[in-house]
Amino acid sequence: MEAIDDFDRKILSIVQVDCQMKAEAIGDRVGLSASAVQRRLKRMRETGIITAEIALVDRKVAGNPMTFITGMEIERENYDALSRFRAWLAKQEHIQQVYYVTGAVDLVAIITARDVGHYDEIAAHLMSENPQIKRMHTNVVLKEIKLGMFVPISDQDAGS
Repeated sequence: MEAIDDFDRKILSIVQVDCQMKAEAIGDRVGLSASAVQRRLKRMRETGIITAEIALVDRKVAGNPMTFITGMEIERENYDALSRFRAWLAKQEHIQQVYYVTGAVDLVAIITARDVGHYDEIAAHLMSENPQIKRMHTNVVLKEIKLGMFVPISDQDAGS
């Protein structure tokens, strides 16, 4: 991965909060010209430092107000099926995030749905299409306490 400097760190901290901020405004805040900011943003997009610029949509307005946190256990002899599972997941809009984790389960998924019945349909589809998933443990989110995708930008030289 390409190294980033202090200007890049400042720019990344700003665009994570407002990716539509004009280069001139970013430049004023970090001490660079608008064209220098544009060049840096272009480089960070091209090298994959910035992976996406998206709109976060209110799930209630979109018709999928419920969130489920689902732990999944994989059959021990079937870990090679994870690559097929990744490809399948890429096509599943309601499964928003999946993490390979340590602990009592192997995978943790964040799933959004209209209601419990809709979640049951999603879970049944997941299990029928992916026989390597042997068990699912579901938690229903009652209330969001904090929701965000901001990644703190640390000084790589500081080792933090």
